[in-house]
Amino acid sequence: MITDVRIKGFKRFSDHVFDMRSLTILAGINGAGKTSVIHSLLLTAEAWRRDDGVVELNGPYGLELGEFSDVLNHETTSDFSIVIGSDHDGGRLEDAWVFGEGDTGLYAKVDLPRPQSVFNGQPRSFQYLQAERLGPRVTQGSAALPSTMLEVGCSGQFTAQVLDTLGGKLSVEEERRFITDDSIPPLLKSQTEAWLSLITRPVQIDTETFPGTSVTAIKFRTSDIWLKPTNMGFGVTYALPIILAGLTAVKGGVLVVENPEAHLHPAGQSHMGVFLAIIAASGVQVVVETHSDHILNGIRLAIGAHKILKHTQSIVHYFDGDESAPDSLEFTEVGGVSSWPAGFFDQYHLDIAALTRIRRPR
Repeated sequence: MITDVRIKGFKRFSDHVFDMRSLTILAGINGAGKTSVIHSLLLTAEAWRRDDGVVELNGPYGLELGEFSDVLNHETTSDFSIVIGSDHDGGRLEDAWVFGEGDTGLYAKVDLPRPQSVFNGQPRSFQYLQAERLGPRVTQGSAALPSTMLEVGCSGQFTAQVLDTLGGKLSVEEERRFITDDSIPPLLKSQTEAWLSLITRPVQIDTETFPGTSVTAIKFRTSDIWLKPTNMGFGVTYALPIILAGLTAVKGGVLVVENPEAHLHPAGQSHMGVFLAIIAASGVQVVVETHSDHILNGIRLAIGAHKILKHTQSIVHYFDGDESAPDSLEFTEVGGVSSWPAGFFDQYHLDIAALTRIRRPR
């Protein structure tokens, strides 16, 4: 498991260390550095995957970082580094990744020893779902990979293929199975439908791969009616790949999710928070970037009410937008937050207070 990430000279960070837990939450105002933390993980994962000293700044994982000079911190003139600490057999290991400019600005050269502690190379051991996921589509493309290596893709573009190929074959680990009904079969399709029904609305899923093509169709049923994804809205389409990625992730792997709350109603966002906590408690390290107090409260319920995740296994890094280091907030045993900085998910209370003042008789 990743225990800490030190980012030096990359984007807004001149030199900062982030404590990482089983569930790490990145929250705060727009453009304050949350995504930069995620980008640092993506660059190191891509450098490890390629193993040729080259990392493209545009393309892998949907990245569009521009040129090398665009990602350098204003106090940095030459290169940047990302140092990842990890817990390995009870001890701490450290991998240092140093990125320098290539002979064109569109890629980075990576100077590193071959690390063995963070990424293990197993299929579905590092999955990333970006904020801009694939919207409702009647059909999706297919990855040219063996079934054992299939992933949903960074924008959920292979969701239908994963369900069609693995839905009736792969058994979901017991710790991740649907929490309120143990009669549901453990197979991936059944568990996915159960979680999706809780988070969005009661729904069944059907997929079909057309022989001789790389196209997989997907449709949904509510009550007795089968509907195309384009008639189901964005909430189902955006939540589905998160659920699939969580249920298929390798124990000991990493799942990074941006804006899991997108297009979900408040109750669904809270249930999504509980789901992500369950995945983290099952042995998958989860990193979440969110603007949703409902996601946060779902995680708090998982810690304090359901006792799914220990309070010491999760941490919040809150970015308030100034030049100081982000605040690191701990959870309490009952799901509380150790401190509540100004601006940290307090807009509801500020708005209600303003309305209350208006309603008071003069």
